[in-house]
Amino acid sequence: MILSHSRNLSKYVVVLDIVGLDVKHLLSSYNSASSDSKIPNISGLVQQEGEFGYLKPVFPSVTCTVQSSILTGKYPNEHGIISNGMFDRVNLQTLFWEQSTNLVQSEKIWDHIKQKNQSAKTALLFWQNSMYSNNDLVISPRPIHLENGQMDMWCYSKPVDYYERLAQKIGEFNLLNYWGPFASFNSSDWITKSVEYTIENNRPQLLFAYFPQIDYSAQKFGKSSPEVTNDLQKIDESVGKIINAVKSAGIYDETEFILISEYGFNDVNGAVPINRILREKGLLKVRTIKGKEYIDFEFSHAFAMVDHQIAHIYLNNEGKESKEKIKKILADISGIETVCDLDEKRNLHIDHERSGELIVIAEKDKWFSYYWWFEENTDPSLSNHGTKESNAGEGSDKAPTFTKTVDIHRKPGYDPLDLFFDPIKKSISTNTSLIKGSHGRPCNVETKEGLSAFVSSRKINKPGQTLDGLPLMDCLDIFGILSSRF
Repeated sequence: MILSHSRNLSKYVVVLDIVGLDVKHLLSSYNSASSDSKIPNISGLVQQEGEFGYLKPVFPSVTCTVQSSILTGKYPNEHGIISNGMFDRVNLQTLFWEQSTNLVQSEKIWDHIKQKNQSAKTALLFWQNSMYSNNDLVISPRPIHLENGQMDMWCYSKPVDYYERLAQKIGEFNLLNYWGPFASFNSSDWITKSVEYTIENNRPQLLFAYFPQIDYSAQKFGKSSPEVTNDLQKIDESVGKIINAVKSAGIYDETEFILISEYGFNDVNGAVPINRILREKGLLKVRTIKGKEYIDFEFSHAFAMVDHQIAHIYLNNEGKESKEKIKKILADISGIETVCDLDEKRNLHIDHERSGELIVIAEKDKWFSYYWWFEENTDPSLSNHGTKESNAGEGSDKAPTFTKTVDIHRKPGYDPLDLFFDPIKKSISTNTSLIKGSHGRPCNVETKEGLSAFVSSRKINKPGQTLDGLPLMDCLDIFGILSSRF
């Protein structure tokens, strides 16, 4: 919906990443009377003199990859963020949720802007890969793990005392509200207050902030659930508070608001335990250490680093020699829709050295669990490197302890079940049927699968595709749009 543009050029730009925001939400709100709108603050940005439309994410449509593409204007085969995790081929370990900006191998928008205007002040709040970046203001969760197993809630910040100043004003950031079974809107509320404080005290020319709450409710309850609607309304209130902070700072007429969502969700009804299947086929090996089974990355011919609805398949030397056989095994697994080799990876712009030798994509209603262990009654004659077929359940005394906790750095894959607490076992649930929403697959413009949304308080002024009469913008285009504002 494109409306007229009359205000002066932007001196300030506020970019809010609202994961789960969908064009359907915007259409419903825009077509309602203002008093009936469920998201009056977001739709109000459009109704004044802005526009909204569809946003096309890159593949895989997961947080770190899409954010890096937005911030660089590049595909993952150039910036190197191939998922929310990566596999260290030197030390043979998976690394998830690494925060260093130096992992992103392309020029970031703030570096580009500062080359044009050295005095431009930029802020990055709660985006991934933000640590050590050339921003004037940065906040990123960075808890300190203590010797007694406890955690000090802390955030990395730039300047070095910025978090401490914020905490003195609005209280400590509670990581337990940000991720895990106790994740709640309290984390988004804290982020909102940090944005208000940053605008009031620093007035950056370019500010990015990330709001994850709808992401959690969509995974737990499904993309069309009442819980998603409820969280969307809460986020809209946060947007209203940020708009008011801009007005109080006296810069509203010079400010452009750009709201984006990283990806669209699919409703799902089951998981594919890909590593367990690779183990059954004799391709994934384990080592037993003090009664617990760990993936043996050295001797595994193939293992899957899973991330929602995609998985990178890494092969050792023996696996590479049997790649065609492994491709066929993967293609025959129920729940896998596509197996990507080099040509397919090139077509999806994911042909980077960090990518797996193969990449698999789940069917639309499935996601990948990282589980590799069998249930307790598995035949004891099964050796560490055995190939016994199993209809294993989800629980096992042989699973490492970290699999039952919110240990995002030790799990060799993204685990949405971190959002669920099992009160009987007093641990993270392993019931994969609890997950109702997922994402990551390539988006499909014709069916609208995977498409997300953007909102701008000012007309983008960029010619391009349309879909159902609305603008259709590639997420890579945001880099150029932001560059044109400075």
